[in-house]
Amino acid sequence: MRAGIFGGSFNPPHLGHLHLAESVHDALHLDEVLLVPSKISPHRSMAAYAPEADRLEMCRLAAEEYPWLHAEDFELRQSQVSYTYYTVEHFTETRPEDEFFLLMGSDMLLSFTTWHRWQEILQRVTLAGIAREPGEYEALDAAAENLRQYGRIEIVHVDSFTVSSTKIRELVKNSQDCSCYLPKKIVQYISMQNLYSRT
Repeated sequence: MRAGIFGGSFNPPHLGHLHLAESVHDALHLDEVLLVPSKISPHRSMAAYAPEADRLEMCRLAAEEYPWLHAEDFELRQSQVSYTYYTVEHFTETRPEDEFFLLMGSDMLLSFTTWHRWQEILQRVTLAGIAREPGEYEALDAAAENLRQYGRIEIVHVDSFTVSSTKIRELVKNSQDCSCYLPKKIVQYISMQNLYSRT
């Protein structure tokens, strides 16, 4: 099986995430994509995060429309910082017969050599770098070429779908409509659980 690992805060998961997952799924002929919400991100503050159980449930709701998309709680069950290496290690060791692809946006790929145990990540999975804007291709291709001495990298060009989780949270906080950015079930879930509107 060819499986993608798509990590992030998913705070909340939105249509941009789903568009990216679907584009890479189609381009690389993946059988499955795993949404892996992070517990403790090494790169950002947790102050604006919805509770873990809510972020996982929203990922499950987002995945319902796609038979190949599944929410995974591995990082949420850990007590340590959500370094990608440990997630990659878990899936490649528990599913040794599968081929894994690690999905990442251009900003993450361009800073990949600063990641915890990045060379070991490349020994275990293929990086699937996503170029969302035309101006990103040249920088991504150059970064990929430098990294290929350590492992396998695919650059996937996807149509631009610009949406920000921060903007969505601000809209919710101000009681403004965000339904154009989120699946209907997630809009309903945020409302029912009163997420992002607490002061």
